[in-house]
Amino acid sequence: MIKLFLYLATATLWIFAAGPLRAEMFTAPGRSLLRAAPSALIQLSQPRNNTRSGNHASLFTTLDGQSLIAALPLRPMLFGPNTANATAALPASTGSPLQRLRHLIQYAESRRDGYDAVQHGARIKPTKPPTQMTIAEIFRWIDETPGQPHAIGRYQFIPATLHSLVERLGLHDDQHFSPYVQDRLADILLVDAGLHAVATGAMLRASFMKNLAKIWAGLPTDTGQSFYHGYAGNKAALTWVQFDAEMRKIFPG
Repeated sequence: MIKLFLYLATATLWIFAAGPLRAEMFTAPGRSLLRAAPSALIQLSQPRNNTRSGNHASLFTTLDGQSLIAALPLRPMLFGPNTANATAALPASTGSPLQRLRHLIQYAESRRDGYDAVQHGARIKPTKPPTQMTIAEIFRWIDETPGQPHAIGRYQFIPATLHSLVERLGLHDDQHFSPYVQDRLADILLVDAGLHAVATGAMLRASFMKNLAKIWAGLPTDTGQSFYHGYAGNKAALTWVQFDAEMRKIFPG
């Protein structure tokens, strides 16, 4: 009896020492995901040294409290021709705040081409749509076509940014550059820009907008121009007034 008591006491101490469970496992297309405690709008893991080891980043919950690891929706509605006309119709104010924010960035960056967009200045395009390419194939295309723009996908990721985000999300080289993956990569940038802070009122909406404009060249600063105006042909795809009006719908506080 004494031996049994000591065994149970030892086991109990070991459980408490291990600490509480903090996440439960889920699966998503191509990899395992962790759903973090629901207090965060979007939960990110720390960067990992070995991103091809099979260790995966924690993923996200949306602004409306839903899991981002739910089944993928149908391809989102596309928003008219890819022109510089800033008066073209903006995305409808439907969906969760996070979805609407993603749509707004698509409007500024990739318009009708969406997830399969490739920077128009690229003389040598990939041999297949970006959503059908693996991460390794995208970086191979970049390496084999120097001296041209390589912005790619719905959010027009440039090579250095894409490389960093792939590492932070812990993607494998054979992971496809799917809509699901592109949205998750963009979500990291949104968090970096202050998504949590603006959603909770800790950051002014205008400050968040300026941060977004420093990430996406198609979005304007309060001067009305792109933060990267004139660099590599960049210019804002909408006015500050339009940008502010759309952001007020998403974050009305």
